[in-house]
Amino acid sequence: MIIETQSGTVAAPRRYLEKLKPWQRRLVYALALVIAWPIIMTLVYTAVPPPFSNLMILRLFTGNGIHKDWVSLSQMSPQLPNAVITSEDARFCEHNGVDWVEFQGVVEDVLDDDEGPIRGASTISMQTAKNLFLWDGRSFVRKGLEIPVAYWMDLVFSKRRMIEIYLNIVEWAPGVYGAEAASQFHFRKSAAKLTKREAALLAAVLPNPIKRKAGKPSKRVSSIANRIMSRMNGMGSYLACLGP
Repeated sequence: MIIETQSGTVAAPRRYLEKLKPWQRRLVYALALVIAWPIIMTLVYTAVPPPFSNLMILRLFTGNGIHKDWVSLSQMSPQLPNAVITSEDARFCEHNGVDWVEFQGVVEDVLDDDEGPIRGASTISMQTAKNLFLWDGRSFVRKGLEIPVAYWMDLVFSKRRMIEIYLNIVEWAPGVYGAEAASQFHFRKSAAKLTKREAALLAAVLPNPIKRKAGKPSKRVSSIANRIMSRMNGMGSYLACLGP
């Protein structure tokens, strides 16, 4: 907002800030940075791989390191994005960042009895927003921030770029981030060589990679992977947005 006066053009926001106390100005600057960071960095990440995510930094305080190795989507087995989209966000190619069909009436992720959440209403876009720019945990504040950031990212990124970033930053074991590091950690092979079964196992542990293990799956994880594999067979037309 700009106000025209006889003395010239005066920036109203600057005048407003000058009236604030020093701590209030610092708070305004901090909030402005929080808002601007995902807006700016989403544009940067259209061409540059994210060097780290907010979640990676926060998890450092748990004592785990950061093990990751960026690979492009074309360097991953196509079974992996298929399995993850099938498991996490079957309408990935259809929505604009938030799937209100799934989200309606859901506030918190559904919990199972043993190994954490099965799957909530978060889309891959929302999970990417959370990993890159926000924090883990359950709160209305985080979910409220996650939604507009997911919309913005979905507007800027192609669907192919979105899933590529997600698969490279998501945690698959304590301190193990991204498809390549996860493949090496769980199966001692590159992401390019993952089988359909291995991709389904990786997808099955995503809701809780701290408790679930893809390389040594429990009966429950194996059962979830089997269901994912059976659904993958009919996902062909739902993956058209990923391109060749």
